[in-house]
Amino acid sequence: MGTHSHGLQSWIDRLNQAELPALAAVVQDLHRLAQQDKSSVQQLADVLLRDASLTSKVLRIGNSVYYNPSQEAIKTISRAIVMIGFDNVRLIGMSVALIDGLLVRAPREQLQELLARSFHAAVQARNIAGYVLAKHQEEVFIAALLFHLGELAFWGCGGEQADELASALAQPGVDVDEAVQQVLGTSFRQLTQGLVKSWNLGDIVSQAHNTANRNDPTVFSVNLGARISQAALEGWDSAAMESLIEEMANFIGVTPEEALQQVFASAEEAVKVATTFGASKLCKLIPNTDPEQIREQQELRRARLLQPNLLTLQQALQDLGMMASKRGDVAQIIDTLLKGLHQGAGLERVMLVVLADGHSCFRTKRVVGEGSQGWLSDFVLPVDQPEQQHIFSYVLRNREALWMGVPASYNLAELVTQPIRKSLGQGMFFIAPLLAGTREIGVVYADNRVSGRALKHEQFVAFQRFSQLTGRCLDALSKRS
Repeated sequence: MGTHSHGLQSWIDRLNQAELPALAAVVQDLHRLAQQDKSSVQQLADVLLRDASLTSKVLRIGNSVYYNPSQEAIKTISRAIVMIGFDNVRLIGMSVALIDGLLVRAPREQLQELLARSFHAAVQARNIAGYVLAKHQEEVFIAALLFHLGELAFWGCGGEQADELASALAQPGVDVDEAVQQVLGTSFRQLTQGLVKSWNLGDIVSQAHNTANRNDPTVFSVNLGARISQAALEGWDSAAMESLIEEMANFIGVTPEEALQQVFASAEEAVKVATTFGASKLCKLIPNTDPEQIREQQELRRARLLQPNLLTLQQALQDLGMMASKRGDVAQIIDTLLKGLHQGAGLERVMLVVLADGHSCFRTKRVVGEGSQGWLSDFVLPVDQPEQQHIFSYVLRNREALWMGVPASYNLAELVTQPIRKSLGQGMFFIAPLLAGTREIGVVYADNRVSGRALKHEQFVAFQRFSQLTGRCLDALSKRS
């Protein structure tokens, strides 16, 4: 067992010659068949038939409910190719070769975790690709499965050096890349690139390691699948997952909610695929999408969300009361308003828009809350024409605060126009006029869109109170100057 390799070439040679020549040959041959337009059924069958155990496993998987829902028995490889398709049989062959070539030797925990993540990535990537590509989804599956080929090969065949790296990585505060470089004399990424090159696996895998490569949807699907499978380990509600869901939604043209549902569906499918491939011990390593568990995670997250703070609320009201009689400056008044509504009343996003450009439009003056920064540059509304009214002008003209999204305001729902919904999202919100005496200043807006929690009556009472008091402060200010 005393083999010691250091540096990229020494690892490539060791893996190709001593450790994985059979796996390399199968993977290479299967890959080559995808590159030729005229690959025959016979050529594919020949590659798989060279290895009896591979043949029987491919047939077993081909007969599973997942690949063969009609359950008409498949007894030969050529029949399998006819029944479930050339690409699927090639994909099954590649997956089985990988699982057997690696797991049979040293089923160490790092290898199992990474294989589970690779299967998860492969299913995510293939299903993402389904939205943007007419064909080649199987190629995307295989490329995502091989995305960490170097690291898989190392944990499968690294022997004593794998033990050495495992204990180095177990140290608290370790720099992973540095530890890998130390033990292997190269990085996992270089090792993957090196194997991909020496096994002639084409470009998708190498290109997918470069996140900048967004213009090729095949490559980008692989990359996204790999990143989603990684982020899922931090939790479905992690910040990393949230931004990937956004990215995926934009890429495949659906809403973030739909993208998240697709990600869950793919994770569940990945468990099925791993079971089908006879790697059921990997299943428990794919993050669970059980609604109960997800709900618990989300509740924990909500518990970290903004909570109303009565002391802050009362202090802000008091400060505004003082400024109404003793004169504060505009910035101070607005700061107190936002602080009172956000930290005091617990309203997650608050925006103040003011009349600008000779009262021809509303411009965003101040915002507070997660994800509200974009409004500062993006949110501009023309003051409406009588024939096309919108809620901001309506509120200012009618001089009343509204709680939108409750039955009392349903008759005004069409005033929440498409552009407003696009900027602010769907759902309940509070909106109130800001008036300095009789002068129209602007409009205050607030919602709980960050967590999706319902707005509460006491929040509305506070919201009305703050808008009125702020108006009184601004009025007092104008009378004195």
